[in-house]
Amino acid sequence: METGDILVVVGAFFFAALVKGITGLGFSTTALPFIVYAIGLKEALPLLIVPSVVSNLIVMRDAGHFRATLMQFRLIYAAAPVGIFIGLALLMWLDPIISSAMLGLVLIIYCVITITQPAFRLPTALARRLEIPVGFTTGLVNGVTGSQVMPVLPYLLSLHLDRNVFIQAINISFTISSGVFAIGLAWVGLFTFDTTQISFVGLVAMLVGLKLGIPIRRRLSESSFRRAVLGLLMLLGAGLVLRPLL
Repeated sequence: METGDILVVVGAFFFAALVKGITGLGFSTTALPFIVYAIGLKEALPLLIVPSVVSNLIVMRDAGHFRATLMQFRLIYAAAPVGIFIGLALLMWLDPIISSAMLGLVLIIYCVITITQPAFRLPTALARRLEIPVGFTTGLVNGVTGSQVMPVLPYLLSLHLDRNVFIQAINISFTISSGVFAIGLAWVGLFTFDTTQISFVGLVAMLVGLKLGIPIRRRLSESSFRRAVLGLLMLLGAGLVLRPLL
């Protein structure tokens, strides 16, 4: 990887961590589109593994309720790895432009849901029946696009969980998915020693951005900054969707 590309990756990690510290938005979801524009989706995915896992573990440590949350949503977490491996097989088969467009669509949906926060609630019985399909589909989308938020994010939002339980539940999902994803990427030859080195360099930028973002949160209007970042991500997502047509 050229020096310019490495600088883009490090800059994307720093910005995404800063955004996470200020607003709580997902690190990988924010960083991924910037890196995809620079080097492509397949090349971007392995670079996110180490910083993503570390940032998730930091959040999980502070959220509490780990064991209870892990048991409550165990079917989701168990189903996701199956979807990830199938999704990775599709990723290797699909044209990179198409898989990038799918990532763009996922980004747009994520931003719309995050901005609008629809107040729907799933009945308990239906929510239980959906656990395995939600886990599998989240893994499938993760494998094809690298994004870990759909449809597990709207599913968990629909349950109206306690804030800390929600944060723990989504971050356990991210962490398990990242670990399985790393194994899958190594299996298809995308997660190598070189990408791991670059990922660790990006880890430093991520930690700095996260540390700076938390105190900045107290000085900025969090909601305005959050909407601005989501608007930017929507534009990036739209660009990825339109790429095959250009």
